[in-house]
Amino acid sequence: MKQALEQIKQAAIEQLENCTDLKALEELKIKYLGKKGELTAILKQMGKLSKEERPVIGQLANEVRATIEEEVKTRTEQLQQKALEEQLKSEKIDVTMPGQTFELGKKHPLTIVMDEVKQIFLGMGFDVVDGPEVELDYYNFEALNIPKDHPARDTQDTFYINDNVLLRTQTSPMQIRTMEQRKPPIRIIAPGRVYRSDALDATHSPVFHQIEGMVVDKNVTMADLKGTLELFIKSLYGEDSVIRLRPHHFPFTEPSAEIDVMCYNCHGKGCRLCKGEGWIEILGAGMIHPKVLSVCGIDPEEYSGFAFGIGLERIVMRRFAIDDIRLFFENDKRFLDQF
Repeated sequence: MKQALEQIKQAAIEQLENCTDLKALEELKIKYLGKKGELTAILKQMGKLSKEERPVIGQLANEVRATIEEEVKTRTEQLQQKALEEQLKSEKIDVTMPGQTFELGKKHPLTIVMDEVKQIFLGMGFDVVDGPEVELDYYNFEALNIPKDHPARDTQDTFYINDNVLLRTQTSPMQIRTMEQRKPPIRIIAPGRVYRSDALDATHSPVFHQIEGMVVDKNVTMADLKGTLELFIKSLYGEDSVIRLRPHHFPFTEPSAEIDVMCYNCHGKGCRLCKGEGWIEILGAGMIHPKVLSVCGIDPEEYSGFAFGIGLERIVMRRFAIDDIRLFFENDKRFLDQF
């Protein structure tokens, strides 16, 4: 038994010294010192020894256990230190290298002004509504009092998917959809993308943004329309802004008007920006046609309303002195970084 203990001691020391990772070290510890380990198996045979041999073998067994435990502890510390050094080496950072800069995203100029417009009208008690960009002919034209032979229905002006489905040319269909779903009083704006079959140039694009607005209630007049638009323009361009209404024609409003704002560059004197006119056209508006109200189940004898349509790109171009609408859609970082 004494010889067996010496053999266990020598084998354990040799294997522990050659152990290269902590997992294998733990397995060796269990192999020699565990409940079913080799040293434990030897100690279980102590009962077969004589009284004289037991103290001698017991002392030797304790010495062997202590030696193995000490060797396990030493080797554990060595392997842990080695693992830490390898980790630090792999995670080493060269603090002399220049740092990386991370650019934060910015709002697109269209989004900047769109958000401002929404906040202005929300402050006046308007709701913001949204609707489909792929629209039915009924909502885009028919319900808005635009007859079948109207030029806007020509395929050279409108993107038709089939005879009854098209890409909306305005956000005005949300007037009809809202009046079908709600009863007056109604006060909404409907911002969103619209599509027209225009050739792409500095001032035209087949896709652009419109902000349609509508109010329906009892005793709504042109004075309410003018007051609302004056407040909007002053909030957007400054308290010294002046607007004027020029007679116009829109199928879904009667009477109708084009709304101009006095040129903020020359204050009405005439300059290159306003093409010498002193005024800049920014939107169209008018009183909702009685036929449009009737189509939506609203009695035009009891209720009246006004509507207006704002071209977002137009007011953004005026705001930031941008002379080419294509810049909004080209995603040129040199252009976008200016905002």
